[in-house]
Amino acid sequence: MPLEKPQPFVSFVCFVVIPVCGWAATPKTSVPVHYPDSPRGTHVDVYHGTRVADPYRWLEDLDSPQTAAWVAAQNELTFGFLAGLPQRARFRERLTALWNYERIGVPVKEGGRYFFSRNSGLQNQAVFLVQDGPAAAPRVLIDPNALAADGTVALTSTHVSRDGKWVGYATAAAGSDWNEFRVRSVDTGRDTSDVIRWVKFSGLGWTRDHAGFFYSRYPEPGADAGNARTFSDLAHQRVYYHRLGTPQAEDRLIHAVPEEPKWFVRGGTTEDGRFLIVYVSRGSAAENLLRFVDLGDPLQPRIDAPVRPLVETWGAEYSVVGNDGPVLYVVTTDRAPRRRLVAIDTRAPEPANWKTLIPEGPEVIDAVELIGGRFVVKTMRDASSRLTVHARDGKALGPIALPGLGTVAAVSGRDDESELFYSFTSFATPTTIFRHDLATDRGAVFRAPQVAFQPDDFETRQVFYASKDGTRVPMFITHRKGLARDGSAPAILYGYGGFDISLTPGFSVSMVAWMEAGGIYAVPNLRGGGEYGRAWHEAGTKEKKQNVFDDFIAAAEWLFANKYTSAEKLVLSGGSNGGLLVGAVLNQRPELCRVAWPAVGVMDMLRFHKFTVGYAWTSDYGSSDDPAGFKYLSAYSPLHTMKAGARYPAVLVTTADHDDRVHPAHSFKYAAALQASAAKDLADRPVMIRIETKAGHGAGKPTGKVIEEAADRLAFAAHFLGMAGP
Repeated sequence: MPLEKPQPFVSFVCFVVIPVCGWAATPKTSVPVHYPDSPRGTHVDVYHGTRVADPYRWLEDLDSPQTAAWVAAQNELTFGFLAGLPQRARFRERLTALWNYERIGVPVKEGGRYFFSRNSGLQNQAVFLVQDGPAAAPRVLIDPNALAADGTVALTSTHVSRDGKWVGYATAAAGSDWNEFRVRSVDTGRDTSDVIRWVKFSGLGWTRDHAGFFYSRYPEPGADAGNARTFSDLAHQRVYYHRLGTPQAEDRLIHAVPEEPKWFVRGGTTEDGRFLIVYVSRGSAAENLLRFVDLGDPLQPRIDAPVRPLVETWGAEYSVVGNDGPVLYVVTTDRAPRRRLVAIDTRAPEPANWKTLIPEGPEVIDAVELIGGRFVVKTMRDASSRLTVHARDGKALGPIALPGLGTVAAVSGRDDESELFYSFTSFATPTTIFRHDLATDRGAVFRAPQVAFQPDDFETRQVFYASKDGTRVPMFITHRKGLARDGSAPAILYGYGGFDISLTPGFSVSMVAWMEAGGIYAVPNLRGGGEYGRAWHEAGTKEKKQNVFDDFIAAAEWLFANKYTSAEKLVLSGGSNGGLLVGAVLNQRPELCRVAWPAVGVMDMLRFHKFTVGYAWTSDYGSSDDPAGFKYLSAYSPLHTMKAGARYPAVLVTTADHDDRVHPAHSFKYAAALQASAAKDLADRPVMIRIETKAGHGAGKPTGKVIEEAADRLAFAAHFLGMAGP
């Protein structure tokens, strides 16, 4: 699976209460810092004849007493310092007030009922509601806050049957990627006896008879203790069919690829219930094989029907968006790097017979939905969204007007009804839900949140700058109106640059608090993302990864040259693949910023593919198992390219003990090595690591934890930038 799609800052925030000690209550630059002991081991690996030391290999053993003691000591140091920052209480108070607003998800309609999520404000987890008709009052269907007192069990997905009577839902504990599926009756609000375990990276596709569903799972891990189950190696994902009321052990195996244990095998059903679509992929690359099962009569589906090939050639991505009888509508990058929509007749599926309905255009096609007998197409122009409507034959019928420069994050509707819902957000616009009727071409706000700030006080500008090799790169810059352009403003530069993921405008409570305190928030659209299609993505992968770092560095230098900020006022921020970005850039240009926040980063580029799902990322990164891959990975790997004695900025590394996407050892080893390598200017430029417990890569974190870590990170930056806070 790809690394988690990032959200600006907030996807990677969390908190745990740790006893405070080890630092003065009000930190001063003269207070000495003593890092916990991080013994250097003697482990050495040999890569293609080159010896590479790995002195902190022992930190990969998360169950060892030595690692546990190191984590406790690092947290004692970090939380002791953070608790003494006077800015922290002010940021926490302001963040709590800002976060206390109603947040509604895009409604889904099934069986005449509307289903949607809602967080009243400071609830740790959003609640799943059902509304039995347009005029009915919503009622709670699933409340994950009741599943754990500390809010660490998250509702990760919901899948409603077509008759609106059943909802299959997934939960995850402590931020893990491992999910459990259960089924709840919409009428009674009670769970059935069905429990599905050992699920990762899978949806749930109901059959139209509502008697069961398709899903993907892994074999049960063999280990019985410690972290082994959470961090177990992933292999042999398979598609199964589960019939309601039967034990999981009796589920029917539908499809597997035993000869390729690391491939991903996932499936979903079409809206009419005729087809099971099976997707086979071999990593995070934007390419897959496409297979299908013709279930026949949707009300009496043939679960034992054979799996048939539709596309068996690698090199492009294929996603089925709907069908008319035997004809499937597929969005693909085949001969269209920015995607096109084609019709494929399952009775004659050869590529020569494909019919292009919506050809590739200058804008990237993000998604296509079949609603009201029409295609609703979401595209992206310079990293912001557009919505257009097309007839069934592909003819353009016109746009759906959007409020401005921003992002349409989700679109929902049915093929047999003209009503659709979509969400819209921007840097100063909280996610707002709109309703639109395709039959009348009229739309309006369905639900707008009320947040305790003034959106009109802020402005967003999109600029374009030249990277090191002359490539034109876009960047969004948001701040309070009337900002003085004299280079004195503090700024956060947030980047990602990988896995075909686009950074489009989005609302962040944390960044509102930052900008209210006088800060700038800048988001460049680095190569490696999907903003301009496949070529843009590939220009930031494997041996071309340095382009991503160069784009990020050039963004900072543009901000300096145009008097937005300076190196002494800049924070570099990124999570996951973006954590790798920050770590690599710090090693190459340690003087570029004053503060750095590498979050849940991929820091050991020689061993990332050895942990959990890391093997899937070789499509973006390559692998040290290959001599050429070892050469370019070792040239930028954050763990292996530190400059001994360099004057690094103040660094706050963040990770979590249950992150089974990017193994915590990446951040553990990186922090230990950077503490040993950086110049010992510890009071003014410390290297600290904040290790959350009962949390994972970012998804599903309780609101309380989000607020606490946001306050910590903002206060850390404010302290070293000389800011007073809100």
